[in-house]
Amino acid sequence: MARVYEFAESWVVAAPTGEVAATLVDLEHYRAWWPQVRAVAKLGPDTAWVRCRSTLPYTLDLVLDAVSRTPPVVEVALSGDLQGFARFTLSETEAGTRLDFAQRVTVRGALALASYAAGPVLAWNHRRMMAGCRAGLAARLSAVGR
Repeated sequence: MARVYEFAESWVVAAPTGEVAATLVDLEHYRAWWPQVRAVAKLGPDTAWVRCRSTLPYTLDLVLDAVSRTPPVVEVALSGDLQGFARFTLSETEAGTRLDFAQRVTVRGALALASYAAGPVLAWNHRRMMAGCRAGLAARLSAVGR
């Protein structure tokens, strides 16, 4: 049994595109600024193991493999509890950098089964995860810019 989820959202952060990209490609330091990232281990130059947990009491065990580390596209392939990709497309704006986020993942097993009944709750949980990303990234980049 499998279930596919697609997410997309956009926001602007008050920082230059180069600084935003440098923060996003630095996988091993996500825990320092993204509250829902609970543990990270660098597995190679372009690969990291990540454990993340949003509001629901369920921890995802993921491996992130960099697909593109060069702006305007910063993308990772996801494996582990989720299979798919997460991509940020960056563009300069007068206010800083616009981030267009896109993610497509497949879940299998118990999580896929649960998602048929709890799909809206899982989507809400993802929105909470991304709210942590937005706030944490903005705070991290604000500290870098000082």
